[in-house]
Amino acid sequence: MGNANGESSNNNNNARLAIMELANMISVPMSLNAVVKLKVADAIWQNGSNAPLSPVEILAKIRGPQGGGDAENLQRILRMLTSYNVFKEHVVDDGSQRRYSLTEVGKTLVTDENGLSHGSYVLQHHQDALMRAWTMVHEAVNDSSIEPFVKANGEPAYNYYGKNPEMSSLMLNAMSGVSVPFMKAILEGYDGFQGVKTLVDVGGSGGDCLKMILEKNTNIELGINFDLPEVVEKAPQIPSIKHVGGDMFDYIPKGDAIYMKWVLTTWTDDECKEIMKSCYNALPEKGKFIACEPVLPHHTDDSKRTRALLEGDIFVMTIYRAKGKHRTEEEYRQLGRAAGFNDCKGFYIDHFFTILEFHKSS
Repeated sequence: MGNANGESSNNNNNARLAIMELANMISVPMSLNAVVKLKVADAIWQNGSNAPLSPVEILAKIRGPQGGGDAENLQRILRMLTSYNVFKEHVVDDGSQRRYSLTEVGKTLVTDENGLSHGSYVLQHHQDALMRAWTMVHEAVNDSSIEPFVKANGEPAYNYYGKNPEMSSLMLNAMSGVSVPFMKAILEGYDGFQGVKTLVDVGGSGGDCLKMILEKNTNIELGINFDLPEVVEKAPQIPSIKHVGGDMFDYIPKGDAIYMKWVLTTWTDDECKEIMKSCYNALPEKGKFIACEPVLPHHTDDSKRTRALLEGDIFVMTIYRAKGKHRTEEEYRQLGRAAGFNDCKGFYIDHFFTILEFHKSS
């Protein structure tokens, strides 16, 4: 009996610790947000040296001649994020001094030569308007006809961004910071653009991704960057790329392949069927629709990938569309069939995204 009681007590202790960690979990993203705002990763990285620095030394680099700042409070933040493998802690001598370098996770926050990092993605997720929505996640259960973001801020997120140039700019940087590494992974590991002559990028914004695809796949003679008129009118001129404005629910320009990245997630099932039907109608026989989306695994586990995908799903539900969602490959296959496509193949290329190929044939 003693052992059984001891085991039960230990389980109870672990359960209480687990719920305490979950209850305080907001400390993690908000501390991450803080180190991005403070530019801690760039201060430590110093063009690749990544030498362990004390909080005092980090403050000297990020604050410059003006000095000041509280090194003890910075250390408290760094210690906590070390427990989540963002920083590596180097304890000096008797433990009275701690220094910090970047782990592989921490390096994703370093600004590259193009001014990009995952730091903007962190900042974009924790702006005031979005934080207001997070207190209302339960409302997506009570009434899914309106998003928590709308209840908190009075209008849909994209409308809100449109009226706030700073938010809009941050979102573009955030998307670029995530998309560029993914596009590099696609171009290295996916050969589905071979044999394509005309490629349409739906929701291609300024045409950056399409440009990367054309540079790698010289067989593509024409790239069509298709987005809303107000988006493409600001797009730069790029050789071999034609910018076309329109609404994907009305039509999509014709091409022998259609490419779409991170678009279907924010639409309902019925809307996805409409979008995919537009793609089907724009393709010739044996044409293909290539969708890059966060695809949920069938089974739920506690891996980092599954958690990132499920957490992203709640983000979509809370901020963008209460009935937009991350889907499984089988759910996408069913949507594709409803739009007329006869099969769907999934290619796992990246940590977060999966490439889905939908083929049109009789």
